[in-house]
Amino acid sequence: MSLDPRLTPANARVAATELKGQVEVPTYTDGELTQCSSAFGDIMGRPEGRRTAQLLYGDLFNVLERRKGFAFGQSVHDGYCGYVSEDLLDRPHDPTHWVAVPSTHLYPGANMKLMNTGTLYLGSEVQVMEEEGSWSRLSNGGFVPTMHLLPLGTRMDDPVAVADLFFGSPYLWGGSTRHGIDCSGLVQTAYRACGQDCPRDSDMQEAQIGTEIDHDRAERGDLLFWKGHVAIVSKPGMMIHANAHHMSVSYEPISEAIARIEASGGGRVTSARRP
Repeated sequence: MSLDPRLTPANARVAATELKGQVEVPTYTDGELTQCSSAFGDIMGRPEGRRTAQLLYGDLFNVLERRKGFAFGQSVHDGYCGYVSEDLLDRPHDPTHWVAVPSTHLYPGANMKLMNTGTLYLGSEVQVMEEEGSWSRLSNGGFVPTMHLLPLGTRMDDPVAVADLFFGSPYLWGGSTRHGIDCSGLVQTAYRACGQDCPRDSDMQEAQIGTEIDHDRAERGDLLFWKGHVAIVSKPGMMIHANAHHMSVSYEPISEAIARIEASGGGRVTSARRP
């Protein structure tokens, strides 16, 4: 049986306990649950390698091995595996809210005139300790505007509207934030904000999400797939996607995108799916 390394919590030295009998390594472990304590943390296929995905602040990461400044493990929310810099991980908190705007600043106090000390991005899960007027004090000691947060159980209901919040964001391979995002990161972020589970990469999304439909009948919220690419239909005939052609999140007529992608060697639409 061939295991997808992106979703298999194992390297040459260690593996998750549940993989006993499936992979042969010297050590098996249940791991150590941590959380991303930075605005975002790159997940890499190997230490100091290329970014393949990102954790957001508050995302849980089960660490199987710590070695030479890197932690190998698995993201809890989507199962993605890889290496993260150890200094970006900390003990988990109990989240109460999530960031529901493209980005928000962290401040050392409940005053917008103070120098900001950091940034949080849409989807980040935070623990609110108390509210002071229109501000929320978080467990990390920082303050954010309360109007930028939603309770953990409250989700948005329109993935296209969420994707629109990223319009103009720069394209970034493996990215998942307003700072930089790729095609499948945009889809995952949009559907996750609406409370829908979504795998990280476009091939996984094509294999697992919804039911296949005729792409000529695609409606708002449907997904269009090419080999290695995905877009969200914003309305009949129009789509929004993070793409390397524009190097940003952009809107594009579906017919023009289909012709452009095929002409550039990207192939034809492989499927359309309705979540």
